[in-house]
Amino acid sequence: MNNREVAQIFADVADMLSIRGDIIHRVLSYRRAAEAIQELGRDVNQVYAAGELTDIPGIGKTLADKIEEMLTTGKLAFYEKLAEEIPPTLVEMLKVDGLGPKRVKQVYETLGIATLAELTTAAQEGKLRDLPGLGAKSEAKLVAAIAALARHGDDRTPIETAWPLAYEILAELEQLPGVQKTAVAGSLRRMKESIGDVDLLLAADDPQPIMDYFVNMPRVESVSGHGPTKSSVVLHNGMQVDLRILPAERWGTLLSYFTGSKDHNVRLREMALKKGLSLNEHAFTPIDGGDEILCASEEALYKVFNLPYILPTLREDRGEIEAAQKGQLPDVVRLEQIVADLHMHTTWSDGKMSVLQMAQAAQARGLKYMAITDHSHSLGIVNGLTPERLWQQAEEIAAANEVMGPDFRILHGTEMEIRADGTLDFADEVLARLDFVIASLHVSLTQPREQVMKRIMSALENPHVDMIGHPTGRLLPDRPGADLDMEVVLQTAVTTGTILEINANPRRLDLRDSHVRRAMELGVTLAINCDAHHPDQFELLHYGVATAQRGWATPDRVVNTWPLEKLLGFLAKRK
Repeated sequence: MNNREVAQIFADVADMLSIRGDIIHRVLSYRRAAEAIQELGRDVNQVYAAGELTDIPGIGKTLADKIEEMLTTGKLAFYEKLAEEIPPTLVEMLKVDGLGPKRVKQVYETLGIATLAELTTAAQEGKLRDLPGLGAKSEAKLVAAIAALARHGDDRTPIETAWPLAYEILAELEQLPGVQKTAVAGSLRRMKESIGDVDLLLAADDPQPIMDYFVNMPRVESVSGHGPTKSSVVLHNGMQVDLRILPAERWGTLLSYFTGSKDHNVRLREMALKKGLSLNEHAFTPIDGGDEILCASEEALYKVFNLPYILPTLREDRGEIEAAQKGQLPDVVRLEQIVADLHMHTTWSDGKMSVLQMAQAAQARGLKYMAITDHSHSLGIVNGLTPERLWQQAEEIAAANEVMGPDFRILHGTEMEIRADGTLDFADEVLARLDFVIASLHVSLTQPREQVMKRIMSALENPHVDMIGHPTGRLLPDRPGADLDMEVVLQTAVTTGTILEINANPRRLDLRDSHVRRAMELGVTLAINCDAHHPDQFELLHYGVATAQRGWATPDRVVNTWPLEKLLGFLAKRK
């Protein structure tokens, strides 16, 4: 058995135990074991052979014995015994948003439903509504959630997983003799929210030893191809990684070709043909014969077309070539232009650091000001603040501002819950005393569109609400978020002057890039925030900036590129 198979069995055991109703600590021990094996950079068989299974985080003797059993026999007796009581097919039902372990157990024991297909049929035929605690409305929600799973479920990898892994491998390859240039390519370089596989590019004159090293890296499970300029491998976590190597003088065409998108590349090739040239990853080649035109950089490639350089995040054939031809390519927001973060959490709610620690970390990253926006009280699971605690927090923020001095400013804000009934967590007189107010959806995201739209509109139309945080509330890859009429949301934000957030956490990326593009067309004011609960999460900012770029967002419309005085003036004017 390989890493993925061992991890999958442990993950399934965890889910089956949760359905059975075992204590949470037992469930978590298997879940953590699954994650540890999944993230293991070595073949678990090699770890076992070296006698080092218990060196894996979260793996004690009991779990190590179970791993040994799987590796030596190809099965796990505990799993097979558990499967007699809890069919493994029940695990698939847990992927349905809103369907927890207790409900899965209920539909299995009451109706004998053991598969997602059977659940789908039963829900569509109205056979679930009579179960205790369900009803017709809940049944309809399940039908919608199953449909959403069918739409969104695929084999693509979230960017939060692919990005760090790709750069870890690239950093390792960079150290090899003869490597001159390196880059991540494909949809990952274009910063799409999920990717199919990882494309890595290198420039070198002698690729063979590099290719040999690549296919024999410890994290490689199997080799799909091993050639002089291209190799493909599958890692222990199941991701496919392709490596291509060409000489440095061909770097520009190589990088452009394998960055894509496919549609952008088709346009470039069509334009090349009109110039009497063919274009591929190696070079431009005159159709009627003659010497190749080599491009050592992408800038040189675009110069052949008399075009300015087009950022990878724009290369989706959504008008970027026409804009470049007209000299109207947007000067999109850049990472270094962000001078503030207006959404973060501290130990006052569910954050890990104090106000002062977050401020010092923000300043160390080059920011000039920030807003502390801990959760409000109705989100009780995260220790949300009551008005009384808000004013206690104000004292700590004032003290932290004294320590930070005149070159940095901490604004006092809140991330206020938009309740399920549409009311807001704080009264207007409370909101009026704060520097910055965020309103967000966290609960009851599966409400019908009419109902959830009333909730978001109540926040948009409140003059004290400065920003809507992560508007749809989605969580990638499994929770699609609220069914908002985004056109109405965007147009209302223009009318009210409410800022809409691009949440940089790669599990959110909300607004998504297509909504950002429409927001730019309508004139919406935006912010890019990390929603940090720890200083380390300031490192997520580049994901949000890339999403903004994919939506053609320019810095003049992104409030946290503004000086503090401009932001405060904007907030005062809209109120």
